[in-house]
Amino acid sequence: MKRDRFQGRFEAQGRDCARPGCDEPGEFRAPGSRASGFDGPGEWRWLCLDHVREFNAGYDYFEGMSSEEIFRAQSPIHGWERESRAFNPSAGVDGMPRWADFADPLDAIGERASAIKRNAARANQAQSRTDGRPVTWEERRALEVLGLSLDADKQAVRRRYTEMLRKFHPDHNGGDRRHEARLQGVVEAWQVLRKAAVFG
Repeated sequence: MKRDRFQGRFEAQGRDCARPGCDEPGEFRAPGSRASGFDGPGEWRWLCLDHVREFNAGYDYFEGMSSEEIFRAQSPIHGWERESRAFNPSAGVDGMPRWADFADPLDAIGERASAIKRNAARANQAQSRTDGRPVTWEERRALEVLGLSLDADKQAVRRRYTEMLRKFHPDHNGGDRRHEARLQGVVEAWQVLRKAAVFG
């Protein structure tokens, strides 16, 4: 593949430079006008090499911002203080902290790394039932979701799964969808336990 010495150059494909009166091909993308309240470049415009250099020399990201907005935008944690959808409120189920619980991204990353190590250590520590059969951490967690002890048998698991399915599934509880997240956890627990070696 041919390398261009100007990073960010795109083949013009019939685009002319957006600067009025310039007939050069528009091969470089530059931010256009920003929509009100939009945190980003807004619309793109295409400029030739000379005009994109001129644009870059005079570009001011903070143009039109108040001093408070500039101060917030310069903060190293800018954008992290808002709750992200990447981790929903039920994310704590697997022992992982939510990004939204931290103001500093480095604290969030460190805590998640620690949680991964803790979960891996727990996964490697299989506990035994009274009959001596080992139960993995994933199976223990699934039993907890269903509210059952380590010594529950397959029939007890099937009964509890059916009870909880009737309680939380909208087709069985009059269309109430408030418990869909809980229902998903119950179904995932059943998927783990129905093929668990401990019941084999």
